[in-house]
Amino acid sequence: MRHAALVRILALSVFFLLPASGFSQTASNIIPLWKNGPPGFEKKSAEPESAKDYWVKNIHNPSLQVFLPPAGKANGTAVVVCPGGGFRLLVYNAEGIEPAEYLAKLGITVFVLKYRLPREEGSPYSLDRHPREDALRAVRMVRSRAKEYGIDTARVGMLGFSAGGEVVAAVAYASGKGDPAAKDPIDRLNGKPDFQMLVYPGPLGIPDVVPADAPPVFLLAANDDPCCGVTTASLLIKYREARRPVEAHLYTKGDHGFNMGNRSELQSIKSWPQRMADWLNDSGYLEKN
Repeated sequence: MRHAALVRILALSVFFLLPASGFSQTASNIIPLWKNGPPGFEKKSAEPESAKDYWVKNIHNPSLQVFLPPAGKANGTAVVVCPGGGFRLLVYNAEGIEPAEYLAKLGITVFVLKYRLPREEGSPYSLDRHPREDALRAVRMVRSRAKEYGIDTARVGMLGFSAGGEVVAAVAYASGKGDPAAKDPIDRLNGKPDFQMLVYPGPLGIPDVVPADAPPVFLLAANDDPCCGVTTASLLIKYREARRPVEAHLYTKGDHGFNMGNRSELQSIKSWPQRMADWLNDSGYLEKN
């Protein structure tokens, strides 16, 4: 009896220690993008998010979840991670938490972005405006906290999966210059990333011509991806035409949505994160500042 009771107590302890939806969030590692909620939607910011299994949605108070590198390993580089989900939800575990943990082990300070979802049923948000607002604010927020986290403001990048790649594209190819007259000092900062990594990115936001100041890019997708293999191949060509730094990996198989590759049976897909780590290293982003 005493043994059975102990087992029940331990089981309950484990249950309550397990985070909802498989990931942990505490007040200390969550940074709201706006103190009182996004401009024009402050009243909706108090509405709770919905989270189940692998996803999060009903996001009305966009935020960043912080993942710190191991002690003594921080190199000064920061990355904002944008999960995919078709703007209907965020694939938060597999395309937010998992890549954040991977990058943090490389010495990068990581911020996972919960952005607003224009295609969610009943959403009041605009596809061509509000995800971009959230992305600009996220990059500016990271730069505003550079001293706190030991970040080099010239080494702030973004990683986007699928629709998250479209969020990155929304800020990567246009000016991110802040408003010097803004009341909020964060809005005076540059919101354009210094580099970007796009994994099976969607077509929205991809320019007809890559500008001369386009951030260096790492591209990766599967050739049999009916959605985004073409986007990846076309962006490679545009970068080459613009003579901007680009590395691209187009795998034979993998389809769409293979996340960090650890659920795939294909060895090439399982190992793809190492290609990203190699690119980060070869580009100098893993060197300590």
